[in-house]
Amino acid sequence: MGKITGFIEYQRLEEAAEAPRARTKHWREFIVHLTDGAAAVQAARCMDCGIPFCNQGCPVNNIIPDFNDLVYRQDWKTALDVLHSTNNFPEFTGRICPAPCEAACTLNIHDAPVGIKSIEHKIIDKGWEEGWVVPQPPEVRTGKTVAVIGSGAAGLAAAQQLARVGHDVTVFEKNDRVGGLLRYGIPDFKMEKSHIDRRVEQMTAEGVTFRTGVAVGELGDAPVTNWASEAVEPKQLLADFDAVILAGGAEQPRDLPVPGRELDGVHFAMDFLPLQNKIVAGDKVRNQIVATGKHVIVIGGGDTGSDCVGTSNRHGAKSVTQWELLPQPPESENKPLTWPYWPVKLRTSSSHEEGVQRDWAIATKAFKGNSDGKVTALVAVRVQWQIDAVSGRSTMVEVPGSEFEVPADLVLLAMGFVAPVGPFLDGFGVAKDVRGNARASTDGAGSYQTSVDKVFAAGDIRRGQSLIVWAIREGRQCARAVDEFLMGSSSLPR
Repeated sequence: MGKITGFIEYQRLEEAAEAPRARTKHWREFIVHLTDGAAAVQAARCMDCGIPFCNQGCPVNNIIPDFNDLVYRQDWKTALDVLHSTNNFPEFTGRICPAPCEAACTLNIHDAPVGIKSIEHKIIDKGWEEGWVVPQPPEVRTGKTVAVIGSGAAGLAAAQQLARVGHDVTVFEKNDRVGGLLRYGIPDFKMEKSHIDRRVEQMTAEGVTFRTGVAVGELGDAPVTNWASEAVEPKQLLADFDAVILAGGAEQPRDLPVPGRELDGVHFAMDFLPLQNKIVAGDKVRNQIVATGKHVIVIGGGDTGSDCVGTSNRHGAKSVTQWELLPQPPESENKPLTWPYWPVKLRTSSSHEEGVQRDWAIATKAFKGNSDGKVTALVAVRVQWQIDAVSGRSTMVEVPGSEFEVPADLVLLAMGFVAPVGPFLDGFGVAKDVRGNARASTDGAGSYQTSVDKVFAAGDIRRGQSLIVWAIREGRQCARAVDEFLMGSSSLPR
């Protein structure tokens, strides 16, 4: 628990960051992890709170009080072991997870939770610096083969767990590099791709085989990113492998079917972000969508929209505006009502700090364009949200006389993802839930199994669009379910 009186003596300390004006000149990470001493002080704030709500707030159930105490005592290697016991990739979550553990921290009742995310960030970075993160190949091979489709967080976590207990694992990725949306959805200024590359090296040494540029099903059936050069049929995978894990994510973006949608300059966020990541990786990209010198409108107030804001600023946009359909959330949550659960409140990201005009409760009515078919303006209206007296549901009502028009040279649709790519699931014939996700229960015997024999599903493809930490959790739990299916029992953690 760190120091008994630490939460009284020490204040919360945020990680240092490069100034906004300087960091928008490059694509590197700009958050600096804590020093050893600062991390120890932050860990000392962890309380003897009886019930560690942080463990429950964290989807992978990180053993947070334990590694906080170890960091306070400067036992870094054991802290790393504790962290890795529940999380395969803390360098990912330490950078891009929104930290629901901190929302659940007892100290968050007073708006100053322990800096759990910053401590996690420090532990894993120190682990890599000291050479403590090494391959863990199995002592015995089982002879069982598993195909993992998708190399995002869920697929990588499942693959690593299964390889470490001796199964022969092959990961299929349709893109030209491993990582899924970690690679081509997260900008490099939030997470540099070297973190993925060294995990791939580790997993390769543990026995995982990676096949990139391979689409499962027909080539070109994915609406987001697909740089596949070859394809493999689902029936072939079912014939060649003892088990198959579907971990292809939920990549079908939510569209905005209003007049003018077809105009040049109106794009999905995932038509915009991946190309910049390829440029940073040193690739040559034809017809890149750029924001340079343009009035940019980002529609959607979530993380993907924020990533579009940060990327547009680095391109040198003339102006950047971000709109959200929902009303502006409160500056601070009602703690007695929400704690220890994830609260709805106004969140300002590092990209917002770099420059953006934000507005809420706005609905897009139409896009306007010129004779060349290029978007030039956006027509919108302000809305109010009202509670229906009968159903209790919140309904949207346009505010009379509030319609307005703004210039727009580039419009980026960042309104989330609605479902996995349909043809991919159809190729395996798995049953879907009402939202179009692969249907698979997480409870009891046969967890994570789909309606098709020996086919499992984990991550966003099963639960819908969610957080990276949920993807890692599902990948790990699915790996245990597959191990039980293949061997009759499993030593992998639940």
